[in-house]
Amino acid sequence: MAAEAPARGSASPAPSPPPAFRVAEERSGHCAVVDGHALYVWGGYVSIEENEVYLPNDELWIYEIDSGLWLIYFGGYGCRKQNELSDAFDVHDAFWEGQIFWGWHNDVHVFDTRTQTWSQPSVKQTRMNDLHFLNLDTWCWSGKINMTGEIPRERSWHTLTPITEDKLFLFGGLSSDNAPLSDGWVYGVAANEWHQLVYLPKNRPRLWHTACLGKEGEVMVFGGSKDDLHFMDTGHCSDLLIFQTQPYSLLRLSLDCIGKNAVLLEKQISWLPSKLLEQAVDKITFWAAVNYRQGKNAEVEGQEQVNFS
Repeated sequence: MAAEAPARGSASPAPSPPPAFRVAEERSGHCAVVDGHALYVWGGYVSIEENEVYLPNDELWIYEIDSGLWLIYFGGYGCRKQNELSDAFDVHDAFWEGQIFWGWHNDVHVFDTRTQTWSQPSVKQTRMNDLHFLNLDTWCWSGKINMTGEIPRERSWHTLTPITEDKLFLFGGLSSDNAPLSDGWVYGVAANEWHQLVYLPKNRPRLWHTACLGKEGEVMVFGGSKDDLHFMDTGHCSDLLIFQTQPYSLLRLSLDCIGKNAVLLEKQISWLPSKLLEQAVDKITFWAAVNYRQGKNAEVEGQEQVNFS
């Protein structure tokens, strides 16, 4: 309906434009789409006194309305509170005082142009277990490597460590159902097969950790977390996990035996050749430190049980 013009000569101010003549506020960083004979404009920000102000996310401007199909928006830059963080949100900046986090996300929102309502469908987050390699001579990716036999479950935040010229050691990560993992696998490049190391402990999950190869094929895992960081965080891990991926040499086994039984072999240790004696002393120190830490951990666990009871 057109607005009535004011009487000629009237001193009253001109009336504000009726809703039919309003236009969307100026903006940038927004999204827009044409559906039928309708232009939908949503989001963005404006500059007010040299500050970037984001426009309301529940406000949608429609130009020349005409009913249409479903419209799906996803992705973009936005903010969330700490209790709203999830795997789908990549934090870029944080305002700690207000517990507001800015970053990129891949949420899916649906606007029904018939009912003019928003909804957010539940989208399953999927982690992958495919394998690719990068040729360091041509700098070309292989694409997905097809393989047969058993393969590890999907995960992220894991480590993949070279242990020989043609073997890789996979450990830990977070599964597609948000479960911290403690399994270990070896991938043989030549055979193009995975093999699970079933003897690894099942109660030492890690994600977001580091893993390095030792001198005798052992993989040393340090740090990381044992929780799904988006929903629970009991603190970072400080213990060092050592995984044996191949049999130790006879020298290594002998030195470990001396280190573990230093008190029993106290009189015989001095008989060793000087070079071997130095290595034996290092092993004695190593196992003494291990025993000390294990004793301290046992004391703490015992005290916690007493306090709990």
